[in-house]
Amino acid sequence: MTQSSSVYKRRRALAIMALAAAAAVVVFAVTQLTGSKAAEPPAKGADAEKAQATPTPKPLAELPRGGRRILPDFRVVAFYGAPQDRQLGALGIGTPTQMTKKLEKQAKPYNRKSRPVLPAMELIAVVAAAHPGEGERYNLRQPDSVIRRYLKAARKAKALLILDIQPGRSDFFTETKRLRKFLKEPDVGLALDPEWRMAPGEIPGKVIGSVGAREVNATTAWLDQLVTRYKLPQKLLLIHQFTDDMVPENELKERKGLAYVLNVDGFGTQGLKIAKYKSFAAQAKQFRRGFKLFYEEDVKMMRPSQVMRLTPRPDIIVYE
Repeated sequence: MTQSSSVYKRRRALAIMALAAAAAVVVFAVTQLTGSKAAEPPAKGADAEKAQATPTPKPLAELPRGGRRILPDFRVVAFYGAPQDRQLGALGIGTPTQMTKKLEKQAKPYNRKSRPVLPAMELIAVVAAAHPGEGERYNLRQPDSVIRRYLKAARKAKALLILDIQPGRSDFFTETKRLRKFLKEPDVGLALDPEWRMAPGEIPGKVIGSVGAREVNATTAWLDQLVTRYKLPQKLLLIHQFTDDMVPENELKERKGLAYVLNVDGFGTQGLKIAKYKSFAAQAKQFRRGFKLFYEEDVKMMRPSQVMRLTPRPDIIVYE
């Protein structure tokens, strides 16, 4: 294990330990609250019955900034995190309103007339925890009130909301289905974070997790069916990759209704990050690519102009 991955694990471990200490309080609190032409004369007889039997179809839902296709029509720029601890990422620093202003500023250099930016908020909806917690899942589930708060802020900013899952000892399929009421919305996407997918006996923050293709494919199939059932616009599906063996890329199945992106995760020097991106991008070329940047941990964090020189150009850029 490299020194940077050890530092990364320690930093994230501190955050999840802090969350674990507050878990009992959070669970207790949540359980306690829980211009037209002149009108035609009314139709008569069979014509009236026919008119009543064929209601005007509802227009199909669109994305926050128009259209029904995310990729390649837009380039997504996102902030990642959760409000419980600033160590979890930029999204949780300040109020959602304050954060959206910073997000717009950060996203602006990526905007092109030929491919505009679609901003996004990647909220950790399930946070891996060092404490067993309810059901010994080793995770904390965000209250619906928190998710709604960020969805409201995202809609005000005409942005996507991405629900990120760090399942702990639970699994992606279980945690994704639980978020169905939000995922059936046209402006809510999904992110899977296998680094925090623990096997039996493993504890988040002490080991780096991974996931099998069967679990990912079952989850993406369910999400794709949701898109079809509710006639939703293309839905963003993001899978974070911290190590090259974390996700079995060549066994993953593409989904027609999903903007399927493999996101290169991890911090370090510019040279290390670029080399890692090139290596990962050379595999499973049928999927689109994302790139993650860290405000505090990256050594001389890459500027947008440098990110845009990567080959292939990332479809999604995530800031933590």
